[in-house]
Amino acid sequence: MDGARSKIEVFDNPETLAAAIADLFVDCAQTATTERGGFYVALSGGRTPTRAYELLAQEPRTNAVPWKDVFIYFGDERCVPPDDEQSNYLLAKQSFLDRVQIPLGNVHRMRGEEQPDQAAAGYQKILIEDMGADPRFDLVLLGLGLDGHTASLFPGNPLTAETFVEAPYVPKFSAHRITLTPRVINRARRIAVAVEGIEKAEILASVLDKAADPAIYPIALVLPTDGELTWLVDRAAASSLQK
Repeated sequence: MDGARSKIEVFDNPETLAAAIADLFVDCAQTATTERGGFYVALSGGRTPTRAYELLAQEPRTNAVPWKDVFIYFGDERCVPPDDEQSNYLLAKQSFLDRVQIPLGNVHRMRGEEQPDQAAAGYQKILIEDMGADPRFDLVLLGLGLDGHTASLFPGNPLTAETFVEAPYVPKFSAHRITLTPRVINRARRIAVAVEGIEKAEILASVLDKAADPAIYPIALVLPTDGELTWLVDRAAASSLQK
């Protein structure tokens, strides 16, 4: 994967990695609210961001975020109700949203309990209503799967170029997922991909190859059009990278 304004930051262990994600959230929130009056962020699910979310609910970080001007969205969601243990919304809710002073109306979940295409269309409408005809997030948080997927962009799932949100069918799970598309992800001012663990070392090295095929590694579709891409990885995940 190649592109201007892309960098890799390596951290000693999962805890320092999680702290870096939380600090990035705080920094982006402060900058966005100061410069533009609001902070629009798309969250990811997974183990690493969960710890970062917990840190955001603790001092000193929680008091450094102007929560009334923070607007929360999600990069993807499983087609489950919001109280299902697989729900990315529930993960974020329990990790920090219930523990910080953010207005309920500032949190916009993907409605996984609805018919998938209807949920995707409804979420796209919310993005446009909140951020305009060409939505732009201040920060999009992403992860990396062992198969090269990110958000719910999986190998073998074609996406249209016109939409901001889709509901692809994922054969490996025999289920639909709701996901932001590269069109809106790549518009973000800042994209951060968190990668943790030795089991991610080989796939990380593959997707960072300049010749990485997006059809095989969908995360290779993540190429900011006018923003910055940062890979936040722990030392174990970075072990297969060339210095």
